[in-house]
Amino acid sequence: MNQDWRGVVIRRLLLLIGACLLVGLITGHYAWALVVGLGAYLGWTLAQLLRLYTWLKQHKPDEPPPDGYGLWGEVFDSIYHLQRRDQRVRGRLQAVIDRVQESTAALKDAVVMLDSDGNLDWWNRAAETLLGLKTPQDSGQPVTNLIRHPRFKEYFEQGKYHEPLDLPSPVNDRLRLQFHITQYGNSEHLMLVRDVTRLYQLEQMRKDFVANVSHELRTPLTVIAGYLETLLDNVEDVNPRWTRALQQMSQQGMRMQNLLNDLLLLAKLEATDYPSDNQPVAVDLMLLQIKADALALSGNRHHRISLEADHNFKLRGSEPELRSAFSNLVFNAVKYTPDEGEIRIRWYGDDNGAHLSVQDSGIGIEAKHLPRLTERFYRVDSSRNSSTGGTGLGLAIVKHVLIRHRGRLDISSVLNHGSTFNCHFPATQVVRRP
Repeated sequence: MNQDWRGVVIRRLLLLIGACLLVGLITGHYAWALVVGLGAYLGWTLAQLLRLYTWLKQHKPDEPPPDGYGLWGEVFDSIYHLQRRDQRVRGRLQAVIDRVQESTAALKDAVVMLDSDGNLDWWNRAAETLLGLKTPQDSGQPVTNLIRHPRFKEYFEQGKYHEPLDLPSPVNDRLRLQFHITQYGNSEHLMLVRDVTRLYQLEQMRKDFVANVSHELRTPLTVIAGYLETLLDNVEDVNPRWTRALQQMSQQGMRMQNLLNDLLLLAKLEATDYPSDNQPVAVDLMLLQIKADALALSGNRHHRISLEADHNFKLRGSEPELRSAFSNLVFNAVKYTPDEGEIRIRWYGDDNGAHLSVQDSGIGIEAKHLPRLTERFYRVDSSRNSSTGGTGLGLAIVKHVLIRHRGRLDISSVLNHGSTFNCHFPATQVVRRP
């Protein structure tokens, strides 16, 4: 209550008391006149308060407050103005909400809002088409009850949404969807679902083309390599001028065979999401064999290769695939580390899972190349792969093997000071020895 109304109330009370005293003077009963006057004022005030209570309890949103007089009239008018202001604010907010809903309803991509527990709050029309959501019966349902693919449940519960997830549509297996989840506010989730069927089909066409071409080229290359090997075995019967040419042809044929083998291996890795031979693998014993092969590859370059492997941690997965990935990392370290350099291999586990670290004191890699190292045929220096006999697919194979085993690859490097390749596997893939 402001200062003016406080004065008005005081003046009105004084006026009421004066009137009661005047009545008391006329009747000769001052006390009874004050009691009756103040009692009547109190009764009127309680009646106005009761009217306000009744209106608050029973009124509709657009129903104005009751009429009043004096101070209570001002109270009711103030409530009325607040009510009108609130209606205007709600109208503006509703207009904004309507525009947002209209714009999202026009999207071809599905937009789904989830609360902090993963329950459905709101979705647009595209979500009903792509995901099969139904209004209103699905409202408040957990999203994992409606999208029941095991990979989606694992993806949602882990809470790591840096990369999107590609899955078939729950209502149509021929549709391929890409899920993007973003957390906002009080741990709520905004899920954007795109139809990437066309891109998926193009990617499948590319994979099929590479696999088919690689398979078809294998037979002629095998025949050519066989004849070249026969000629080199009987080199004394060949014109000496052809000896060097035959040797170079044999080397390049072997390089092409290695390239085709890597391409076929990549096609095989991409064909399924998870290895079929999912058995605990003794990584420490595998790394002992890889170390021995790395020492043989090093030969007279005299690299210092050390191995620290914890035998208490096994890794669930495919042994041939893991051997291919780990040997790729170790052999790369040997190839790109100068003579008498140091290579450290470490296999260990902790509460977050299991980890493989391959650290070398080699030539290192510039930071601008690190994000693209696992791309197919990406070369930091065009002369490096030709000099080492690489195909440019080694780290791509490593990346796909780790993805199939729910792992990830982290690369850190300093130019002229060496590189470190870390493979991280979640605890769900690790088997601890008792």
